This record gives sequence, structure tokens and C-alpha cells, in this order.
Amino acid sequence: MKTYTIIDAHCHIYPEKIAAKAVAGTDRFYELSQGSAYGGTTAELLKIKEAAHISRFIVQSVATTPHQVASINTFIAGEVQKSGGIFIGLGTLHPDSTDIEKDVDHLIGLGLRGVKLHPDIQRFAVDDPKCMQIYECCRARLPILMHTGDKRYDFSNPDRVARVLRAFPDLTVIGAHLGGWSVWEESSRKLSGFDNLYVDTSSTIGFIGATLAETYIRRFDVNKILFGTDYPMWSPKDEISALLAMNFSEAEYEKIFHQNAEKLYAL
Repeated sequence: MKTYTIIDAHCHIYPEKIAAKAVAGTDRFYELSQGSAYGGTTAELLKIKEAAHISRFIVQSVATTPHQVASINTFIAGEVQKSGGIFIGLGTLHPDSTDIEKDVDHLIGLGLRGVKLHPDIQRFAVDDPKCMQIYECCRARLPILMHTGDKRYDFSNPDRVARVLRAFPDLTVIGAHLGGWSVWEESSRKLSGFDNLYVDTSSTIGFIGATLAETYIRRFDVNKILFGTDYPMWSPKDEISALLAMNFSEAEYEKIFHQNAEKLYAL
């Protein structure tokens, strides 16, 4: 079997002293009775690198309040620096910040390559007017990895995401979870035509199965797909195996596993 270069484009990491609490909170949010597969620490993720044969990881965390933004971004940047090129970092922003432009300048100065937003956890609608400054500051500068979808909430449904994509055609958005967690069919129909949208495979294949996942990946276009595991929630080895069970060509797998991420983040 061919060995692919793999970039995991969706990983969450936390300081060791709060990692267990943070992971438990995510498990409760997503109602995971079995709990996440891993603990969410940098040291653990580096061990997974060897076990799963993953080359690099795009790492992030999310600020639930504005005052957390600077400290989280500093933490992520520090872990990136210590990783020796294995980690690529995304910063976080919060729409209730009093100085979003300053926050963006700070994360760019730290060397972070994009922004992660989680509207459901941060509790804002993606098309809320208070979010517009985030998009203004990031357009043509920083891609935004955005949690999208959740049938339990209305913060990031496909219609709201589509409004943002139309309003900011020069803003690059990566819609996590194939563009709409738990609303995959609706998302793939409503969002697959946008030139400024990529999607990642995280937290999807295990829920809908390989056949539907492949259908949605092709609908979005393999040139716009990033492989992601949602570490620490699932086993990276299992996520890789699930993707390899689909019927993509070697050239298509190269794009999904690493080339699209390299292009998007200028790696």
C-alpha cells in the first residue's frame, strides 16, 4: 500500500494543567458517553505522530471569553515554536473583544497561520453583525477554520455560513466536519458551490459512513478537502484507515492528505 504524506488539519491542544478539564468539557458538549480517545496534550500528540505516521499537525484552541484570546494565542505559538516545524498554529478570536484588530495583529505577530472559531461553544451566530470586524480583519490575510453545523443549535447552520461567504468573497473559510456537523446533506447542497470555502473531514466519517462521506467529499471537490481528525476526540489511525477505504485515486489522496493544506496555509 502506498504511503502518503499526511497533514492533520484539525487538532486541539491544551496546557497540561487544564487539558483533562477541557477535554471533559468538550465530551459533555458533544454528549460523548465513551469520552474522547486522547487527553489533548502536546506530548501525547507528538507520540501519535509516530504511531499514525502523520507528518504535521494544524493545532488550535478556542477562547470562550475575550480575555482568554491573548493567552491562548501565546500558548499555541509557544507550542508551535517548540515543535520544530511539526505544528502549524491557528489563533483564536472572540467577537466580544474590545479590540479585534489588535488581537489579529498580535496573532499574526506570533506567527500563527489562521484563526479558529467555534460559534456553538463561543455562543455567537456566524452572521451576527458583531462578527463582521473579524471577517474584515481576516479577509485576504488569514483563513478561518470554523466549526460549522449542529442540528441542536442555530449558530453556524449552512444558511448563516453562506451569508458570510457571499458577503466576504475574499475571505477563505474552512468549514469543519465536511461543512456541517450532523447536517451534512443540507450543508453539501447549500455550500458546495462557494469558491472561498474549503472543508475538512474531521468528526464525520464515523458518523455517516464511508459511502456518504465520499459522496459529500466529491460534491465539495477533492481540491477543497483537508484531512482532519479532531484530536483528541478520535483515533488518528482509525480516521486515516476510514479515508483510505474510499475510492479515491492516488492523486486525489495526495490532495486530501497534504497538498490542499500546504497550498491553503502556504507551507
